[in-house]
Amino acid sequence: MRLRALLETDALGLRLLGGEDELDRTVRGVMTTDLRDPSRYLSGGELVLTGLAWRREPADSERFVRILVAAQVAGLAAGEAELGSVPEDLVLACARHRLPLFSVVEDVSFASITEYVVRRVSGERAGDLAAVVDRHRRLMSSGPAGGGPEVVLDLLGSDLDLPAWVLSPTGRRIAVPSVAGGAGSAGAGSGGAPELPAAVRARLAGEHLAAQRSGRRGPHRVTAADGATYSLFPIRGGGRTPSDAGDVRETVLFDWLLVVGADAGDWPEERLDLLHGVTQLIAVERDRRDADRTVRRRLAQEVLELVQSGAPPAEVAARLRVAAPVLLPGLGTAPHWQVVVARVEWEGDGATGGSVAQSLLEEVLVDPEATGPEPSDRIAVAYTGDEAVALVPLPALPEAPAADGEGGGAYDFEAGLQADALLTAVREPLSRGLDGDGRLTLGVSAVVHSADGLRGALEEARHARRVAAARPGRVCAAGHQELASHVLLLPFVPDDVRRAFTARLLDPLYDYDRRHRAELIPTLEAFLDCDGSWTRCATRLHLHVNTLRYRVGRIEQLTGRDLARLEDKLDFFLALRMS
Repeated sequence: MRLRALLETDALGLRLLGGEDELDRTVRGVMTTDLRDPSRYLSGGELVLTGLAWRREPADSERFVRILVAAQVAGLAAGEAELGSVPEDLVLACARHRLPLFSVVEDVSFASITEYVVRRVSGERAGDLAAVVDRHRRLMSSGPAGGGPEVVLDLLGSDLDLPAWVLSPTGRRIAVPSVAGGAGSAGAGSGGAPELPAAVRARLAGEHLAAQRSGRRGPHRVTAADGATYSLFPIRGGGRTPSDAGDVRETVLFDWLLVVGADAGDWPEERLDLLHGVTQLIAVERDRRDADRTVRRRLAQEVLELVQSGAPPAEVAARLRVAAPVLLPGLGTAPHWQVVVARVEWEGDGATGGSVAQSLLEEVLVDPEATGPEPSDRIAVAYTGDEAVALVPLPALPEAPAADGEGGGAYDFEAGLQADALLTAVREPLSRGLDGDGRLTLGVSAVVHSADGLRGALEEARHARRVAAARPGRVCAAGHQELASHVLLLPFVPDDVRRAFTARLLDPLYDYDRRHRAELIPTLEAFLDCDGSWTRCATRLHLHVNTLRYRVGRIEQLTGRDLARLEDKLDFFLALRMS
């Protein structure tokens, strides 16, 4: 189809701002983006839709237009919702480079334009391709008749004999053909598709992330251990890319992927275009579902801010009562909670990715065997700039464990979420996606039963994440159980750092003991062993409490520390063990 046909379609709400002489350009596809540099995702001939979030100053328009022209796109359509009108600097840049520019009125969604373009472009193709595209509208419809991405997968199977699946970045099944056979099925008749084993899904997701990191254009072809060949098509959700700069290291970790059980290496251009159109349709649905997460994320953000600010437990509890029905519909009683903290770090520039950590944590916390996006509806994740924080509700624990005494997967009835088990299914693909310069580290708190324990759980999860960060590997986690012993921390401290730390903290006490025989070091050890109890410590040392208080006061005076503070107690504890 040509640009002129889009302009003549009143329902699309397009208004021409420049490039009237270029309206006979052919449109081969459509892409929605707010990245400052979307070139890696462009193949030429696209109508680019943008909300202008990439524009921070007038000079950005010239740079953005140059990138689009170099990629040989057909035209640019800018939404009016963000700025009210299309900036003059963008109009002038498009005029200089002869790039057709349209404005999109506020009440017309990019999804509507995407659907129209894909339908028209694909509908102009002949043969069996038209049968799929003519019916793609069902993906966008609501209610049981729509069926979501499963409908498109069914059509690919029934009309083109292409088994297909939609996977998350970690290899979790987002969508499978609705008429496919059960687990382990080798086939399911017309429109069916065999089940993809977990190991194959993890391999495909890892290959997809590695290919994206390397900058190779899709589709990516992968041969599995059994000799089967799969073609991988990225599904890029416009609403999931980071808003700050579009760092490619992070954007690849957001993408779903369409897996097709065939070798696309010798496909004609028309069939490749059709599959790219299918990914665009699924991306629209993905963006809609991502938008639904905003309520849960807002709830998590509000709770996190209350907990971090030291708000009274009653206020935090009131907010939790609001959150619980959203996160656990139908739950009769208030749930227990756990806190999980995640951080993504990039080597070299020291950058951290809070938004990508939020996305990955939402994925990690979903049961890897669950199908579809819905299981994440009970996960609320906020982020505070450099780390993501998940507030995970757990149903009331039973009075006794199951008869076999075993929990299932990453969840244990006695201890809640288990750190290592959380990463079992995602370690391989995420390690490929982070390979070279990225790390994901997680920390998991113990289960808490009321709002009173959330602040401690948050700090516990953060400390556990630091333990995980001290370990080798691209993807690491640690649980609250591992904070029970300092022995796990000490091996990661270099010898010169240990010596400097202990000397700075304990040398003043050793010197004072040598000069005055005051026994401050034995007093400090006993005080910590008694958990700061004055009575128990005085009894152990056979001292009057006032004498003990004098010694502790002298320790604090000589070191400048306060033994009433947890942080200072911990420093003394570690210094004594390292000395």
